[in-house]
Amino acid sequence: MNALKTITALAAILLIQSCKEKEEKKIFIIKNDLNIERSFETVVLTKDVLKVDDLSAIGIKDIKTGQLEVTQTVDNDGDGVMDDILFQPQVPANTEKEYEVVTVTAEEEPEAPEYCYSRFVPERTDDYTWENNKVAFRVYGPTAQKMVEDNVSGGTLSSGVDAWLKKVEYPIINNWYKKNTEKPGAYHEPSPEGLDNFHVGISRGVGGLAVKKDSTYYFSKNYIEWRTITTGPIRTSFYLKYADWDAHGNKITESKIVSLDLGSNLSKFEVSIGGTDSISTGLTLHEKDGEVSGNEKAGWVSYWQPHADSELGTAIIAPVDYFVNYETYDTEQTDLSNAYANLKVVNGKVIYYAGFGWKESGQFNNKQEWEAYLNTVSKKIKNPLTVKLKS
Repeated sequence: MNALKTITALAAILLIQSCKEKEEKKIFIIKNDLNIERSFETVVLTKDVLKVDDLSAIGIKDIKTGQLEVTQTVDNDGDGVMDDILFQPQVPANTEKEYEVVTVTAEEEPEAPEYCYSRFVPERTDDYTWENNKVAFRVYGPTAQKMVEDNVSGGTLSSGVDAWLKKVEYPIINNWYKKNTEKPGAYHEPSPEGLDNFHVGISRGVGGLAVKKDSTYYFSKNYIEWRTITTGPIRTSFYLKYADWDAHGNKITESKIVSLDLGSNLSKFEVSIGGTDSISTGLTLHEKDGEVSGNEKAGWVSYWQPHADSELGTAIIAPVDYFVNYETYDTEQTDLSNAYANLKVVNGKVIYYAGFGWKESGQFNNKQEWEAYLNTVSKKIKNPLTVKLKS
C-alpha cells in the first residue's frame, strides 16, 4: 500500500511539473495576411509583448524547425537596458507561424554577418554614414557647414541625403573612407564595390526634408547632433538633431530617428517636427532626363533616371496616415528641382521611407521592376506582420 502511495505521489509531482513547464513556455504567433511570402521584414518584440523582465538572454526558436532565429537586441534610449529584440521571420503567404521564447547563452546564439552598420565619420569632416547589404547613405554635419560658411574648400552645406551606390553585400563604409583618406576623392572612382557618383548639392537627394510655404520650399542646414542607437545583423539606427530653422516666418524644430534594416533598399525616417502641419520630402531630379511617377493610393513617388553608364531609381513611400500627394518642382536654379512627396504631420510626427535601386548592382533591371518593388513594400507597410502571444 505504501509503494502504491509513493507511485501515486510521484505521478502527481511529475504531472504538476509537466503542467508547470507547459505554462511557462512562451509561444507567440506571427501572422501574414497577404498573398505574398514575407521575408526581410523586421518584427520588433518588447518586454511587455513577451511578458519578460529582461531581454539580454532571450532567444527566438522556430517551433516547426527547432532552429534559433538570428536576433538583435536594442537599447533605444542609451540607459544600458535592452528595450527591444528584433528578428526577421520568413512567413509564407496567408499563413501563421509559431515561435517560442527561450533562454540562450551567448554561445548558443546563431552567428550572422553584421551588415547593418552606421557611424560618425570625423576623418571626413563630420559625415554620418549608414548602410546594409543593399544600399548606403550619408548626411552632413556642422563642421562641413562651417567650412562652406567660412569659404574653406571641402565643406558641404546641405540637409539632403546622399546615396552611396554599392554593389556588394558586405559593409563598404570603412573601406571607402580609408581609401579616401589615402587618396582624396577615391570613392568617386568606379571599383568592384561600387562608387559615390550621386550628386546632392543643396537638393533633397534621397529623402531630404523641406517645408513648403506658398510656392517656396525651405530647408534646414546640416545636422548639429548625432547618436548611434544600434548596429548589427538586422538593423542600424541613429538619432539626428537640427538647429531650429525658419520657413517663411515659421520657426521649425526638427529631429529624427533613421533606421535601415537588412534586405531593404529604403531607410525609415521617423521625424519629430514642430512649427508646421505638413512637410515635403524630396528626390533630386539631377539633369531632369528621367521620369517622375507615383501611386497616390500606394503612397509613393519615384524618379527613374539614366545615371552615368547605368540607371537609377529613387523613391519615397509613406504610410496612408501621412501621405497626401506628390508633385514635381522644376526650376532653373541649380539643384533645386525635386520630386516631392507631400506629407501630413500627425501629433508632431511624420514617418516615411526613402531609398534607391541601382541597376548596376543587379537588384533592379528597369523602371517596371523598381515600381513593382515599391508597390510590394507599400502593401507590407499597410499590412504589417502581426504578433500575438498564444494563450
